[in-house]
Amino acid sequence: MRLTRAAVLGRAKAAALDGVRRLNCWGSCLTDISICRDLPNIEVITFSVNGISDLEPLNQCQNLSELYLRKNNIASLNELFYLKNLPRLRVLWLSENPCCGPDPHRYRMTVLRNLPHLQKLDNQAVTEEELSQALVDGEEITAPPAGKNMQNGCPESSESSAAESTTETESELLNFSLEETNKIREQLGMKPVPRDKFSSFSPRETDCSRKKRNNILNAILLLMKELDSEGLEMVQQTAGRRLQAFRKKELQEE
Repeated sequence: MRLTRAAVLGRAKAAALDGVRRLNCWGSCLTDISICRDLPNIEVITFSVNGISDLEPLNQCQNLSELYLRKNNIASLNELFYLKNLPRLRVLWLSENPCCGPDPHRYRMTVLRNLPHLQKLDNQAVTEEELSQALVDGEEITAPPAGKNMQNGCPESSESSAAESTTETESELLNFSLEETNKIREQLGMKPVPRDKFSSFSPRETDCSRKKRNNILNAILLLMKELDSEGLEMVQQTAGRRLQAFRKKELQEE
């Protein structure tokens, strides 16, 4: 699926492509992001859970500071070639892609050798020791991939795939939700949620209904960061009325 101009403007609530600063296309089954060549001022991109394999369109996003590409179809670490000239890139989430390979250390060292300005990789802070070690253990990427696999598929997201829901561990779901939730809270000027306060359920208590509830909540939180103050006020009012209705129902049942 190709990301279109109309979709970008609609999601970013912008009048023109050069006015887009943040773009969230999580779980949209995208394979073609060539429109990114026309986003000169983009700063934060969320493309996690899609079918993207080619990062070349990001090569011109000189203002890009955060890039989320978890769970796509990026086959080769040579795709990092297209990110090497992005001077402001500080956060990259690339885990759960084929390019990560069977050796986590080699993968991380290679990414850091080629993107030494990163402050966080795969939700883990980058240390000075790692950057020094990357010069020894990481592989220098000097050219783009030799060939492209154009037959991209879209990995099923956790919302639509029962199989993935049973294989993805509860800790992975919790880490992703907590990261995204605190990111939204930071943008809204709110304090981050401590890990021990984030979720009241344990892995052994988890069932399909719990996971469904968690996925719905996560989707709502992701959408909230695209709202302006007026939109957030509407959400607050609607949530308040619904909460009052629930409390009234509980009192009646008692």
